[in-house]
Amino acid sequence: MLPQEFIRSKRDGHRLSALEIAAFVDGVTSGSVTDGQIGAFAMAVFFNGMSREEAVALTIAMRDSGDVLDWSDLPGPVTDKHSTGGVGDNVSLMLAPIVAACGACVPMISGRGLGHTGGTLDKMDAISGYVSQPDIALFRKAVLEAGCAIIGQTSDLAPADRRLYAIRDVTGTVESVPLITASILSKKLAAGLQSLVLDVKVGNGAFMEKSRDATALANSLVEVASGAGLKVSALITGMNEPLASAAGNAVEVRNAVDFLTGRLRDRRLEDVTLALAAEMLQAAGLVQSNLDGMRRAAETLSSGRAAATFARMVAVLGGPADFIEKPEKYLPKAATEFAVKATANGFVTGIATRDIGLAVVGLGGGRTRPEDKVDPAVGITRLLPVGAEIHAGEPLALVHARSPSDAEAAAAAVLSAYAIGASKPPADKSVIRRILPRG
Repeated sequence: MLPQEFIRSKRDGHRLSALEIAAFVDGVTSGSVTDGQIGAFAMAVFFNGMSREEAVALTIAMRDSGDVLDWSDLPGPVTDKHSTGGVGDNVSLMLAPIVAACGACVPMISGRGLGHTGGTLDKMDAISGYVSQPDIALFRKAVLEAGCAIIGQTSDLAPADRRLYAIRDVTGTVESVPLITASILSKKLAAGLQSLVLDVKVGNGAFMEKSRDATALANSLVEVASGAGLKVSALITGMNEPLASAAGNAVEVRNAVDFLTGRLRDRRLEDVTLALAAEMLQAAGLVQSNLDGMRRAAETLSSGRAAATFARMVAVLGGPADFIEKPEKYLPKAATEFAVKATANGFVTGIATRDIGLAVVGLGGGRTRPEDKVDPAVGITRLLPVGAEIHAGEPLALVHARSPSDAEAAAAAVLSAYAIGASKPPADKSVIRRILPRG
């Protein structure tokens, strides 16, 4: 079938066969399908959706567009986690070493920033010398020696997804549930996992702002992963405010190091990280219950074993051997810092979280086009959480920028994103619900 006929069929609401989908994905990989045709296909799926069978076929075809890893020689169970993306979501940087230090193997293939959300790969690129896209041999070496490796897609893993992912980012089709599902799961299936835990964000800083949409995405991910033969579960977690008190790349890495070493642990970030760690350990068969998993993850974190595992991973992948002790020596620093000061007394009653993410993109910490370079140094730190008490003139956040004009523009966006009221609001739940495959 010609690509345009394939697109027309989906545009008109018809179901596509597994063979048709495989042929189109093969064209995406080989380059015989153009960027415009990929964008048109993504828009057709955005409006018409896909059946479970179509989504499974798309996921498997994208997985099979490159190599599929085999970890049968590893000493522990192979597991991973994926987040649908948020603001200040640096969970992966703590979660992978926590779970690895508990005896699992975590080959974590991550993505770059998408829309207003930060990308784990962009964060790791902020570390001097760190090879975020190694060849398969170095990837395997890191997992064998450190127990985990946080990397990006190599040219050999799900190459069709890498091309589709970049085009979705700039064509207004990011929020399509089937495309999100296939993108996430094709990479995870190519990584040769035995189990997977999904962190589906909901709220004003997530791609899915409404509970019903987040639940639909979580169910899609769980059902398609299960249909493709993967052991899977999902947690729906809140994103009505930044998860960490930092948003950016280098600043989120520093926040993660502080978390691992105990210098600073944002409460909601700790809640979500430990909940996901417990879920992964249970899925991997390393603990008998969620409570046991939570306890073991907390002990691993407090003992320093998780921090040591992170340090080992960074060193094996080309980063500094003393990074965990001296992160400031190896992380880039922005030229300008600008405090965002409150204009009223009261409590933080709400944060327009998406606007915080867009402010980071505006500083240069994200992309508006696939080819854009990201400035790893810029970002926002000391973001006050919802419920914090504030007085006029006190800082709501600290902007890190390339220039004073950039800083002032970002500060105006941050100030506008914060709502201040007279009464302290009730705390939102960090972990909202758990979803398992039906049957």
